[in-house]
Amino acid sequence: MNIKRNIIFSLESRKKNGVPIVENVPIRMRVVFASHRIEFTTGYRIDVAKWDADKQRVKNGCTNKLKQSASEINADLLKYYTEIQNIFKEFEVQGFMPTTEQVKDAFNRLHDGKKEDEEQAPVVFLPLEVFDEFIKECGTQNGWSDATYEKFAAVRKHLEKFDKGMTFESLDEPKLTKYVNFLKDTEDMRNTSIMKQVAYLKWFLRWCTKKRYCMNNAYEDFNPKLRSTPKKVIFLTWEELNKLKNYQIPETKQYLERVRDVFLFCCFTGLRYSDVHNLKKSDIRDGYIEITTVKTAERLIIELNNHSKAILDKYKDVEFEGHKALPVISNQKMNDYLKELGELAEINEPVSETYYKGSKRIDTITPKYALLGTHAGRRTFICNALALGIPAQVVMKWTGHSDYKAMKPYIDIADDVKANAMSKFNQL
Repeated sequence: MNIKRNIIFSLESRKKNGVPIVENVPIRMRVVFASHRIEFTTGYRIDVAKWDADKQRVKNGCTNKLKQSASEINADLLKYYTEIQNIFKEFEVQGFMPTTEQVKDAFNRLHDGKKEDEEQAPVVFLPLEVFDEFIKECGTQNGWSDATYEKFAAVRKHLEKFDKGMTFESLDEPKLTKYVNFLKDTEDMRNTSIMKQVAYLKWFLRWCTKKRYCMNNAYEDFNPKLRSTPKKVIFLTWEELNKLKNYQIPETKQYLERVRDVFLFCCFTGLRYSDVHNLKKSDIRDGYIEITTVKTAERLIIELNNHSKAILDKYKDVEFEGHKALPVISNQKMNDYLKELGELAEINEPVSETYYKGSKRIDTITPKYALLGTHAGRRTFICNALALGIPAQVVMKWTGHSDYKAMKPYIDIADDVKANAMSKFNQL
């Protein structure tokens, strides 16, 4: 029988008046096995500056307040580590999984001088103290993109601004409601953004529960009722697409030409910004491109049409860094330039949007060019492909969508476009 376990030495997290204590901090030994965790005191203390967190030992040459040397303390930590390992080996030989009490008792019998209640003293973790561990572990396990790391960095920032010293025990329904109000009133978020923040927080808290840092599951039943409307799908109609494609860019703004080419390529292939940014010349085949998407790691084959092929041919003899196929700049800069290009090309159809902040309804009307971004290229491809009568299942093969739920907003738009087109017969 093999019992998987992890033995960790770390400094106890303590605060005074909300400020972390950094001097004479207790060293604790944590033993994790079979979803259980036991905390032991080692009997030693050390300053934070004298502790090597990576090696889980006192730095060489350092001493604590009692003049105990690093070699003396580290020797005992190694001794404790060996004792715990031997205890588990004995249980493995006996062929059964021990309880936490059995592990504690076996260790305590080796250290009669220590009080059992001291061994069982609870360690209280604060959410922000383990947030970085959550990001590191989940990011590695799930292969997070840079955008996902940025989202959770923002979540941490909001939590810290809301209440830096909050505890897991304090996160009851009233506290969570206060957090929602904080996001609305202080951070000035729309309801849709608040719901995303709550979802990210729940993800983090579920991880904390699994790790046994959090014993309070009030968050599971917390579902604030916030009014929202479906997000507006911003795309270019076929007429707008041709208008943008045929627009004569002024001599003083030639930097917009490459931006337009990349955007149009997305409009005629359905690629996300991340995938067109990652597109290599080696991904181009005879009549199609073959890529592995950045977001989902899905292998896609996308046939080229006359428009997308012409753009690739335009740059086939131009060398770009990293053997890239197209001159793609940063997403943020490209979004800025697309708005500028859209305004020049008079893509100014008024777009009405409705959103909520709390119970307050807000209606806006914005010219379409001001809402353009790189993702509008992918949406343009999908909407126009469906409006042209190409079956949804074929479009999904090109875009990598796995279910109709994600496609439904586009299908609804295509139906509207077809209905409006039919009405033109009434003008004859």
